[in-house]
Amino acid sequence: MRRFSLAALGFAAAGAAVGLAGAAWAQDAAALKKTLDALQASAADLKVAADTIWVLVTAFLVFWMNAGFAMVETGLCRSKNAVAVLYKNFAVFAASSLAFWAVGFAIMFGNGTPLFGLNGWFIGGADNSPAMGGAYKGVFSALNWTGVPLYAKFFFQLVFAGTAATIVSGCVAERIHFASFMLFSFLLVGILYPVGGHWVWGGGWLATMGMLDFAGSTVVHSIGGWAGLAGIIILGPRIGKYGPDGRMNPILGHQMGYVALGGLILWLGWFGFNPGSTMAAAPADIARIALTTNMAAAAAILTSSITSRYAFGKADLSMSVNGALAGLVAITAPCAFVTPAASVVIGAIAGVLVCYSVPFFDKIKIDDPVGALSVHLVCGIFGTLAVGIWANPAFTPEKAAGLLWGGGLKLFLTQLTGAVAVGAFVFIGSLVMWYIVRAVVGLRVDPEAELSGLDLSEHGMEAYAAEKIVR
Repeated sequence: MRRFSLAALGFAAAGAAVGLAGAAWAQDAAALKKTLDALQASAADLKVAADTIWVLVTAFLVFWMNAGFAMVETGLCRSKNAVAVLYKNFAVFAASSLAFWAVGFAIMFGNGTPLFGLNGWFIGGADNSPAMGGAYKGVFSALNWTGVPLYAKFFFQLVFAGTAATIVSGCVAERIHFASFMLFSFLLVGILYPVGGHWVWGGGWLATMGMLDFAGSTVVHSIGGWAGLAGIIILGPRIGKYGPDGRMNPILGHQMGYVALGGLILWLGWFGFNPGSTMAAAPADIARIALTTNMAAAAAILTSSITSRYAFGKADLSMSVNGALAGLVAITAPCAFVTPAASVVIGAIAGVLVCYSVPFFDKIKIDDPVGALSVHLVCGIFGTLAVGIWANPAFTPEKAAGLLWGGGLKLFLTQLTGAVAVGAFVFIGSLVMWYIVRAVVGLRVDPEAELSGLDLSEHGMEAYAAEKIVR
């Protein structure tokens, strides 16, 4: 009996020890899980922070492109209109900011219909917690794929909207009232741009079809080009551009130094435009996109230089700067979906296109002072279609493949549908908006003001005023 009791006591002690060990292990496991959860949450917060910094820095680069557009446009226009061109490029982002904040962002990305958003006016009705990660819920579900705070998403999209409006400035330069341009810019960024953008980027009907436009060959550049084309048609050509016999008279820019500087600023800004559209600091993606962006620009500079020498007898600096921009516009849609080798081909073709597009528009009496239509409209359409030709299924959503990667015509036809649909909507809508602006505030300056220059007639100052002694 005593022996049994000792055995029982031993078993009881062993059980207690096991129990204590189990409790200790469970406690340690709970502590370990808590630590791992904290580390995971910290890593998620760090990712949101890194992504947010990346998105904002690239947005700042895109914002700086306003300076590039101002320099290119001013240099390619006459000195008597330098202040007018600079002022439009300086002020257009203000109009764009207010329009996109009030209504444009909601129409483009707010939940609604396949045609336009219906929620989120003044960026309202959504959580903007600074570390929401991928858990963002609100009325902008089309942007749920990126986990940065809502205001970062808004600002990044805003600088793109402002770019579309800036493109129009070059198209209508040297003969439009400042107030008229500002009013049209507000309407473009508040209504037309976001509707077209909703179709492609906001979960609209073209997105459902599978259209791919990574950084905006159609959404930004073609929309700006179509709106500018409508403005050119309604404004008419500058005085003296076309003679009575229909012959084109060149109107030369006044400062090629500005043009070259502006081209370099824009080239730099495109490294925000394209890689930034990942809206996340994804190392492999942003590195590849930066490379495809650069190689397209480089190839376009060479082919535009060679083509201008062949077609016009001289290697034309202005044509090569526009060639670089043409290559950058063309690679904007496919930059994330193609190989570096394909980007070289795309850029090379764009460099040739822009050289023949500029004289084509002159031939049909479309007076585009800076070649914006050739760069942004023509090469924006080409870049959109290039996705349907060169898209590599290793880089595309749902492994969509271009024609040269065995995808047949499916993606190409989708891209063509999108380019035509957005173009038709924006062009017709812009004609209506330009007519409204003309009826409300007028549109074109009078002939005397145009001949003397918009700097004095519109703004009462000169860009290169001679020193005067005031007594």
